[in-house]
Formats: sequence, C-alpha cells, structure tokens
Amino acid sequence: MSEPPIVALETLHLLAAALLSAERGWPVIPLHPGTKRPAGHPERACPGTGRCEGGHRTPEQRATTTPKLIHAAWTQKPYNVGIATGPAGLLVIDLDVRKPEEPEGAPDGATSFKALCERAGEPVPLTYQVRTPSGGRHLYFTAPTDGRLKSSVNRLGPHIDTRAWGGYVVASGSTTPEGAYEVAENAVVAKLPPWLTALLIEPARLAEPPALAPVRDGTKAARTALERECAVIRAATEGGPNGRNNTLHESACKVARFVAWGHISRHTVEEAIQAAGESTGLSAAECRTTIRSAMEWILTHATPREAA
Repeated sequence: MSEPPIVALETLHLLAAALLSAERGWPVIPLHPGTKRPAGHPERACPGTGRCEGGHRTPEQRATTTPKLIHAAWTQKPYNVGIATGPAGLLVIDLDVRKPEEPEGAPDGATSFKALCERAGEPVPLTYQVRTPSGGRHLYFTAPTDGRLKSSVNRLGPHIDTRAWGGYVVASGSTTPEGAYEVAENAVVAKLPPWLTALLIEPARLAEPPALAPVRDGTKAARTALERECAVIRAATEGGPNGRNNTLHESACKVARFVAWGHISRHTVEEAIQAAGESTGLSAAECRTTIRSAMEWILTHATPREAA
C-alpha cells in the first residue's frame, strides 16, 4: 500500500487558510507561491479543455468553496490564497501606503480614508481588517445585494482602491517576500455603509436637458475651473476665518455651476474644494458646511449653460 504524500507545514498552513475562507462563504483561487498573481493559464494560452471546455474561465469564475477542489489544489503546492470578492459578496477597501517617489507628507490610504470619513461626518467603520506586508490595510465589508459594485482605483481618494466584482484580495495567512498578510482587526465583517455605497455606484448617464446647448469639451473646462478655484482658495491664508470662508463659498459657487450643467461630478468637486479649504486652516466641519450651502444654492438656481 502506497504511503500518503507528505505535505509540508507551510502548505498545510495555506490549505487551512483557504478552507477557512471557504467556510465563511468566500470562494478562493490559488495564487502562485509567494506572490499575488493567480495561478493557472491566461486566456491567450487557454487549452479549451477541462474546466475551460466551454470557453476560458477567469480566476473569478474558477473560484470555489468546494473542500475537495481546495484540497486537490493546495496539497500540490504552497499556493497563496486569493478571495474572489465579487462572488464572495464582499467589497474590500484597500488602503495602500505612500509610494517611495511621493513627497514627504503626501497622504497614504489610511490618511485619505480618515479624511473622507470626516468630510462625510461619519466615523471610520469598525470591521474585519487584514494588514498587508507593505503596511497597508484591507477593510472587509458585506456588499449590498441590490446591484454589482465593481472594483475601483483611487475613486474614494488617493491610495484608496476597492475590490469587488472583477477583483480579488490576498487572504490572511498568505506570504510574499515582503512579509505576511495578517488579521489586524478580528471584528465581524460589517455591511458597507450607505454613504460609501453611494460614492461607489457608477453614476447613470443623464440625458442632456433640451434647454442646455451642448458645450464642446465641457469636462475640460470644468476641471480647469476647479483647479483654478482650488488655487484661489489655497492662497486665501489671510483675512481671518471669515475671509477664508467667504473665499471658499465664492469659489465653490463658481465651480458648482459645472456640476449643475452635468460637466463634472459633485463628489469630485466637493472632495477637491474640501481639501483646499482645510489647507487654509479651516476645520473639516466648517468647510463641509460652506461647500454644501454653496452647492445646494447653485444647483437650485443655476442658469442654463447657453445663458451663462
């Protein structure tokens, strides 16, 4: 009788990590040992056989919670563990660290996310978190069931990515040459807060109102106006809080017109002007109140583009 194969301790550790994710209902995929890259063949080299007999299957489509398949894969090699976030019903916020080439003091993902929460008047959510080898964080959330959120890059702010449909994250227990992925906060996976969901939903394309004449390159004009007014706000460092606040309000009103005309998103404008306002010494709450006041007034009273 042949002896069962001897499985290395490292492989058993990663097998356990894969099975734990599967027990949570999170489909897993094998990643090349010591890396973040999915194992298996790319589409260009698909043999069209086996699980790909009906067409190439992506890593997301190959993800599984079946223990038999997991044992078959992870007893072969010490694969790292990837979690297919979309099929798992997860939205994971990836807070990355500052890049080495960026200037000292540039915000990392954690700083950007904290500022985003402050601007929204919301606490930083408590949820299950994984620390990455580079020092970043993965914040796990249960994704809303009424629609498919897609993965995104820097949509919520600098060094803040999200992993949902079309993406995956490296599970706790995996390792790379930089170090290990480890649980940093062993809390219950929280539901994605509605205010974050609203920021991640792809905006629907609105039909152009008949009264508004189409403007050539309106988006470029809107971004130019936003950059100009942010520079004006940052330069308003004198005159006391009232003077800075008045400048903030006037500049917000000027750019809000482009939001009313549909040439730039409200979130993009508010985030940029909020950051400019805070750079002058105004508090996050002051900036948020002033910007919302200006935005709401302009959105209610905006003049059609052709008459502006």
